[in-house]
Formats: sequence, structure tokens, C-alpha cells
Amino acid sequence: MNAIGGYFDFELSKGKEYHQNSIRLNTGRNTFEYILKVKNYKKVYLPYFTCEVMLEPIIKLDIQFEFYHIDNSLFPIFIFSQVQEHEVFVYTNYFGICDKQVLEISLRCTNLIIDNSQSFFSKPLPKIDTFYSPRKFFGVSDGAYLYIDKYLEQDLELDVSYERMSHLLKRTDCSAEFGFDDFKRNDDVLRNNPIRKMSKLTNAILSSINYDIIKQQRIENFYELHSYLKNTNKLKIELIDDQVPMVYPYYSDNQKLRGNLLKSNIYIATYWPNVMDWCSENELEYQFAKRILPLPVDQRYGIMDMKKIIQLIKKNV
Repeated sequence: MNAIGGYFDFELSKGKEYHQNSIRLNTGRNTFEYILKVKNYKKVYLPYFTCEVMLEPIIKLDIQFEFYHIDNSLFPIFIFSQVQEHEVFVYTNYFGICDKQVLEISLRCTNLIIDNSQSFFSKPLPKIDTFYSPRKFFGVSDGAYLYIDKYLEQDLELDVSYERMSHLLKRTDCSAEFGFDDFKRNDDVLRNNPIRKMSKLTNAILSSINYDIIKQQRIENFYELHSYLKNTNKLKIELIDDQVPMVYPYYSDNQKLRGNLLKSNIYIATYWPNVMDWCSENELEYQFAKRILPLPVDQRYGIMDMKKIIQLIKKNV
């Protein structure tokens, strides 16, 4: 029985999660491991342009893997008929803008896993194993959602998240800079964790979010940037209606632009530094990792913030 009385906890609204009919786990990479275990795949086809943590479950389970390339529209350069019965093809819904590519691949490939870590609001396709990582979109330290038609025959412990939330509290109370070391440390703690159920704290936070407002804000911000930057963006972008982006991927040859944005306190991540170790400089994925600037479009910001970003880029183009 929960305690009655005593000190108060966080006043989080009792709403509904966005992915109510999913399996709730502790990390995105563990949802991937869950799929590999349940489906007993012997080989994985993985994009070069992906986060190195995707290799964790593959190496842990001693599964054979092979990388494939993508083109300038983020579509695989791959012969899908080569995927055999006990093999699986993994595709990332890059930057939350690749629903069209996901749909086309699903029509060509039977054994398919969709990594929607960067596309939280994209709905899973029927009979396609799909996973999500909400910390890419919201203020949580962990948690993941999984859609799959088969369950792992294993009792899973409940995860505990409070010790990984310090960077979120410090950013709210002090600044992003003050909490950055905690952010890196808490991110590292997620490595090689066992598969667990989503923590009660993460679940409570994700149940308190107004998803409709967030979707609208992200879409408005994205199109504000796109309307001004599409003519100088080297990346082909074609969204399906109502798709909700994670960021605006601006592909530029200006190598000073990232640093100039940082001087104005606009922080731009790199997706993903490991790709520059896996690929040679003349390969597209290397150039994507080095030159794509994932500009923030999330719910913390409005149109005036987007205009600021646009003006700073115009000064440097």
C-alpha cells in the first residue's frame, strides 16, 4: 500500500501516454534487443548512418551484422530480396521526416524493424516491429516503447530512474550548461543495462504531457525554418502530412556554421560521430555526420526563435 500523508511529490497531471498500447521498456537499445531475442534473428542489416549503441545488443547476442548505405533522400541503397528468413533489415526514421521511406520499405521487405527513436509521433505500421525513444523528444532520462506481436518469455524487473534525472533538474533550476556534465554521465549510465520495464517516474512524466500542443509547435517551427532554408539545404526533404519532426536537418558545406551558432548559444548535436570512423570521407554517410546540422524545432521554442536561427544562418551562408 502506498503511503498516506507525509511530504508531497511532483504535481504531475494524470493524463495518457501517446503510445498506450505498446510494451514499456527502459531504453531504445533494449527494445531492439527484445526484438532480436524474441524473433531469434541470425543476421541484421544495419545502416552505416546510425548510433553506435545499436551495436550493443547485436554484439551482446553474438549476431552477425552487415552495414548498408543510404542515398541523399535517406533511402537505403539495398536489394531487399537478399534478406533471408532468419535475417532482418533495420531502418531509421531519420530526424522524424522519413515516414514516406518507411512505408515504401515496408512494401518491399518482410523482416523489418523500424527505429522510430527520432520519430516519436509516427504511428507503427501493422505487423512491423517498431520502437521509440521518448527522451529524444521530452524531458525524461530514459524509457522506450515497443510494438511487436510476440512477447519475451522472461520476467522483467521495474527500472528506477530518479538517479538519472539530475541533468533535468539542474537545467530547470540553473542552466543547460550547469547540467551538461550530468547529462553526459547519465547518458553513459544507460550503456549495457539489462532489459527492464519502464520506471514509474518516467511513466508518470510521459503521462503528464500535452502531446497535441507539442506536435503543433514542432510542425510550425519546422516549416518556418524550411520555408527560408530549403533553397540552400542540400538534403532532400519531403514530409508526409502531419509528420512531426525531431529537428530540422540542415545540410551545409559551411564548416564554420556550427561554431558560429554555438557562439550564439544555439547548441547543435552531431548525429553520429561514430559514423566518421565507420565510413571514409568520400562516402555520403561521413558527410551527413559531419555536415548535417540538426536545428532545434521542439516545443520549448516558437517562431521568433526560428527567425533568430534563420538570421544567424543567413549571415554565414
